[in-house]
Amino acid sequence: MAPPWCPCRALLPALALALLGLAAAAGPRQTPALELAQELAEELWSAGLPGDLPELEPECRSLLAAFAEGSAALTGCLGRRARPVRLCQGCHGHYRRLLAQYDSIARAVGNSSESHNCAKSILTSDRLQIVVTLSEFFNETWEAANCANCLKNNSEGLSNSTEEFLDLFNKSLTCFEHNLQGQAIDLSPNNYTEVCKNCNETYTKLNDLYNHLQRMNRQGGESAHSAHLCIDVEDAMNITRKLWSRTFNCSLPCSDTVPVIAVSSFILFLPIVFYLSSFLHSKQKKRILILPKRIQSNANLVNIQEKYS
Repeated sequence: MAPPWCPCRALLPALALALLGLAAAAGPRQTPALELAQELAEELWSAGLPGDLPELEPECRSLLAAFAEGSAALTGCLGRRARPVRLCQGCHGHYRRLLAQYDSIARAVGNSSESHNCAKSILTSDRLQIVVTLSEFFNETWEAANCANCLKNNSEGLSNSTEEFLDLFNKSLTCFEHNLQGQAIDLSPNNYTEVCKNCNETYTKLNDLYNHLQRMNRQGGESAHSAHLCIDVEDAMNITRKLWSRTFNCSLPCSDTVPVIAVSSFILFLPIVFYLSSFLHSKQKKRILILPKRIQSNANLVNIQEKYS
């Protein structure tokens, strides 16, 4: 049981600082009385400062200690899994526990009076609000990583599609490593290594699954980050594509080559069709010679004379 708190204990830090200042001002010429004052100041300092939180009830202090341990565990997990990115698959347990610990603090209302309210004492009793700031930081980091897109609805584990993707990802890396053993890699632009031949099927499945997940996520998402998969999947695909195209100089055959060539040829042929049709369907105006009436009458007269002559 915590000892009762006396208002006079609030004066201990100030008294300790005053005694320490007096001892420091005396310098090397300290009298026995000043030495005794310094020892007393150190005892007062240790009795009234760090480690002693008289404003918190034991239950609230326990909740705060649990949140501090949870924050440290989650921070360590995020730091260790920052590169390559494995935040969502490795730290979702720590994040879920930290949410529960923060919820316990926010919901704790004490047993007897308002002064026992842990939420008020821990969350809103000062300007910095450290616990609230830490909680907001972890929530923003988790949302920016889009980890919800990789986890089940209750966030207890990875979704089936994510597990399938990670399984293909591991198989692709294993194939890369297996086909590189004992051979020197020629990084010329047109090199077609054993990796490209033997790992093409696995890489194609991985790439197709990633594109499928991306399309499904865009169709079903409504949030600001809905266009993105979770950071674990995106980072894994980026790593695989860089290895496939840049390191091994492989290329993925395109199944739509014939339609692309047909459409491109049709577009290029359109100007020729346009000018040819314009030439064929346009009518040139012919110049019609109109004779004056006097000339026509003279011509008729000549014809009559020739007839009766």
